[in-house]
Amino acid sequence: MTAAEFKAKKTEDLPEKGRFKWEAPSNIALVKYWGKKGEQLPTNPSVSFTLNASATRTELTYQKCSEPWKTPDFEILLDGLAAPDFKPKISAFFNRILPYMPFLQEYRFEISTANTFPHSSGIASSASGMAALALCLMDLEREIYPETDGDYFHTKASFIARLGSGSASRSILGPLVLWGSHPSLSGSSDLYGIRYPLEVHPVFESYQDTILLVDKGRKTVSSSVGHGLMKGHPFASQRFSQAGRHLEELLPIFKSGDLEKFMSVVESEALSLHAMMMSSMPYFLLMKPGTLEIIERIWSFRKESGHPLCFTLDAGANVHVLYPESAAGPVYSFIREALLPFCEGGQHICDQVGKGSRKL
Repeated sequence: MTAAEFKAKKTEDLPEKGRFKWEAPSNIALVKYWGKKGEQLPTNPSVSFTLNASATRTELTYQKCSEPWKTPDFEILLDGLAAPDFKPKISAFFNRILPYMPFLQEYRFEISTANTFPHSSGIASSASGMAALALCLMDLEREIYPETDGDYFHTKASFIARLGSGSASRSILGPLVLWGSHPSLSGSSDLYGIRYPLEVHPVFESYQDTILLVDKGRKTVSSSVGHGLMKGHPFASQRFSQAGRHLEELLPIFKSGDLEKFMSVVESEALSLHAMMMSSMPYFLLMKPGTLEIIERIWSFRKESGHPLCFTLDAGANVHVLYPESAAGPVYSFIREALLPFCEGGQHICDQVGKGSRKL
């Protein structure tokens, strides 16, 4: 689909007030998106596991205005408290999506949101948050245009979520989502995420993700700033090519369930992401000493035990430990005994691959 196909036609038949509530999951990229072009478009394709327990729940209340607004009219609450720091980002989001949802100008909104995980700690809270808001707005659009079908609903939700946070495009569907055009994957697009369209081995349908909260604080450099630093980065073109190659390598791996090769690609992607941060100008470092200690211990345990666990990282210090459900017993025992001491207060999230967003 093209961007023009997402433009809603104007109508005067608008509901007066109402509310919607959605839950959207976080996602963890296996092939990372780092760097963007144009209006929130990726410089390379990415693929991610949709998570299950790590999610954002957003309730959108809307009331028709007496006059259309010129600047977005809304209030936002995080965990029941006013969150003025989020207003600039949400305002920019409304302005970006207004050409595709012109009816928004007729409403005042209250957005109440809560995460099941720490905000701004490298667990993609912007992805799940923007996805949940996009789904609420699509429910309003469906209220206005009842003929909206399910495929269009989810595709446009991914499209507009992307305009708030690129990785939010991957938090609408599940369990394995592709965002970014790739010649080997029919239907792939830079404009929105799609369910991975090829065969997937059953081992990946119940994959486990134990998220180790090494540092729950706010990141020193935001993902938005980090993406921007890829412009003019000395290794940018090589990185974009590497991501494309890694995605190509994953296609037969997803089909066969070859965990040795899966772990190799996933860990290479995680380290490449952070290598781009450390070699940008200005350079920065989001890993912590505990992050590195956990990685070393995962490698040692894997070598000694033969269990197929690996790590990946998002744009932060926390570590996602990935492993098949069949290895959950011994792997989680290892995590509890050897890795939790490096987490803040031993805090962690036991998660797994999920099915996608849901209406509440």
